Amino acid sequence: MIADQYSEPDSQNSRHSLPPLGALRCFEAAARLENFSRAADELHLTHGAISRAVRQVEVHLGLPLFERRQRRVFLNDAGRLLFHAVRDGLETIRQAADALRTHPRPTRRWVLSCEPTLLMRWLIPRWPAFQARHPELQIHLSAGGGPFTFDDGIDLAIRRDDFPWPAGTHAEPLFAERVGPVCRPDQAATWFSGTETQALRADAPRLHTHTRPQAWSEWARHAGQRLRPARQPTAGHPQWFEHFYFSLQAAIAGLGVAIAPWHLACDDLASGVLSAPLGFVEDGSHYWLLSPGPAAVGTVPQQLLAWLRKIA
Repeated sequence: MIADQYSEPDSQNSRHSLPPLGALRCFEAAARLENFSRAADELHLTHGAISRAVRQVEVHLGLPLFERRQRRVFLNDAGRLLFHAVRDGLETIRQAADALRTHPRPTRRWVLSCEPTLLMRWLIPRWPAFQARHPELQIHLSAGGGPFTFDDGIDLAIRRDDFPWPAGTHAEPLFAERVGPVCRPDQAATWFSGTETQALRADAPRLHTHTRPQAWSEWARHAGQRLRPARQPTAGHPQWFEHFYFSLQAAIAGLGVAIAPWHLACDDLASGVLSAPLGFVEDGSHYWLLSPGPAAVGTVPQQLLAWLRKIA
């Protein structure tokens, strides 16, 4: 009997499990061609491998699928029924695979963390140009300064090298930090003296930031300037602000002279809102693009890095 020769047709596994998919693929080729050797050539297998695969399907189902006569094979009724089902199933899979190959892949959303004032005054005004150049990329800009980890949902970060970076961080240089005193153009003659060699007057009100409390002394050291003790024009103390953004706004408002990194003040200098009578000097620090690993050619980090270096 067939049941004795192949398997128990009423067993639970036979009723609910599929034959091995690899064996079904071999069966489909053999059934379509009705020739085990040609099926073996098509699938780059041996004749014996096709024969074993077909036998495996027959054992799994518990009945023969071919009639074997004079070294040839012919589908029987059961074989034809299974062949049509397997052929249609494989065709459905092929169509789905073709559709997926041509289907637009979902765009990954990258998170770029940048120090808040640099983000506000330098990166965001230039960001439309990057989006126009790379409309296919999705990069979310996030304000953040100081220490961080890539486990916080950050993919890339722009930071100044004034704190330890996470272990294993890959750093690509963007630009050197350049700083200088800035004020409103109509107040430059009042707060800076000299003709050929200008200097900051002692009574010029200096604006300070808590994020870089030594900005004035560091600028003087790198610029080779002798910073005279400040003589405030009023009885009040020097004015302090939380971030460079506020000190720059105070300078624009005419409250005094601020130390400004060039990248934070360049747009205001270009528009004539601020002036820098003494120019800018490098202070020894740099900004970097930080990532978990090196950027491969053609990847989002590499494209972003190339663009940042171009506009820096």
